Amino acid sequence: MYKKLFFALSLSFLCSFALAQLPKSNIYMFDMAQATDSTYEFSNPRYLTLFNQYGYNNHPSFFNDSILYISAQSPSEAQPDLYELNLNARSKLRVTYTAEGEFSPSVMPDEFNFSAVRQEFNGRDTLIRVWQFPVDRLSNGKPIFKYINNSGYYQWIDGYRIALFLVDDPNTLAIADIRTDETMEIATNVGRCFKVMPNGKLAFVQKDNFESWKIMEKNLYRSREQAVVLIETLQGAEDFAVLPDGTLLAAKGSKLYRFNRYKDETWKEIADFKYYEIRNISRIAVSEDYKIAIVAN
Repeated sequence: MYKKLFFALSLSFLCSFALAQLPKSNIYMFDMAQATDSTYEFSNPRYLTLFNQYGYNNHPSFFNDSILYISAQSPSEAQPDLYELNLNARSKLRVTYTAEGEFSPSVMPDEFNFSAVRQEFNGRDTLIRVWQFPVDRLSNGKPIFKYINNSGYYQWIDGYRIALFLVDDPNTLAIADIRTDETMEIATNVGRCFKVMPNGKLAFVQKDNFESWKIMEKNLYRSREQAVVLIETLQGAEDFAVLPDGTLLAAKGSKLYRFNRYKDETWKEIADFKYYEIRNISRIAVSEDYKIAIVAN
């Protein structure tokens, strides 16, 4: 019955990077408001991916308060492409249509370009590189790095530095300079999610022990300064979002939790979306005006 409340707009990323149909997932959106110091309200539920309800829909990224980019793959397609969802016009636009797969779209700091991870096939080799594309789509884009070709995930730090999840054994978190291709290792055995905090530091997941993953915070301007622990993750949950006040959001099952280092000793449940038949939440994205996009299967 709750699905009738929704209106429709008209990988986890596979570490093996093999040609395969990615798992079914969908994206939902709510307006989020803080009611009191410790409670939140979620309203105006929307089901964004009815156009591909049996396919793969993931990596939501707000380019602004009205534009959301996602990566989507229908059951009949071999690789995902990027789509632009206009939340005001309730419309969609296919942005890429390539033999390669595109993941993790993000507006670049200059706001005239956006970036994405592209999975490229070169004979028996597979390259996973960060590409940039003009927002006006007047060109086909280009790789950002000449030599770095194992970037599974990324996060812009500023106009010339990117945090990269480098697929290796073990996986590594590094800061790369787009001007030189030089990298500086930050940590190993890390999770796929990392975010710039409002204080300019980088939060990431350290996965030294399956039973005890931790969200760490690293000062990028003091390379010798050790990363500090913010909190243990919810068990088995490595994805999180950051609100403008530094509050962390994470999910497990159908429930959404928050952690604010100045107010909370541990994760605090703030919502349960099971009544909307939303379960197994993975990724979360929040816009500046507090729209929250939720990926679930």
